[in-house]
Amino acid sequence: MSDQPSEPSDSVESAEAERVARRAELLPEEESAGSDDPHHQAEEILHESDERTNHPEETGSESTQTSTPDERPGS
Repeated sequence: MSDQPSEPSDSVESAEAERVARRAELLPEEESAGSDDPHHQAEEILHESDERTNHPEETGSESTQTSTPDERPGS
């Protein structure tokens, strides 16, 4: 093992891998429906969630579960 600290990108990649692994643990309703590839499913779910979080103006109209700009606080 090296005495040098790990690169920041290593810690980011590690954190993302842990995040995906946690999400790959299926919820009860996902377990009952089944999943051919929980890891890939987790990656896709988290990617879509990140897009909605990071770009709400661009993605809000695509979702039936988000508010319209007029319905959002501060509008």
